Amino acid sequence: MNPGRKRQMRLVVSLTLAVLLAAGLIYTSFSAADEALTPTQLLVRAKPGDDYELTGTVVKGSVRHLANGVLDFRLADRAGGARSVPVSYTGAVPDPFRVGRELIVTVAKRGSGFVAVSGSMVTKCPSKYSPAKSA
Repeated sequence: MNPGRKRQMRLVVSLTLAVLLAAGLIYTSFSAADEALTPTQLLVRAKPGDDYELTGTVVKGSVRHLANGVLDFRLADRAGGARSVPVSYTGAVPDPFRVGRELIVTVAKRGSGFVAVSGSMVTKCPSKYSPAKSA
């Protein structure tokens, strides 16, 4: 085989491998992202033992700090849905955790409620944008 043909073959093989690796990386990054479920969606889909990303708003009057370091609260749909789910969380609670605040937490179904994975709570800070006050 002549040297020009060898170079051309190496180029084709290298470019093919690069395209395959890029396609694999893109596929992996999109398939690995789990969409967080709302409480309404979670109530329909939840199976005991499986972990789910749950997103919602902390319900007013639902937060209880128990003596054993467990934080019990309820999460409702962000869109103001009437449905909510009970969550028990053990671990460090982010400072911005408050009633009405949006958060994301990894949970697993246990009985009629959900137990959160320790360290999985992420609080969404409210937007710093506020409309201008009218005069």
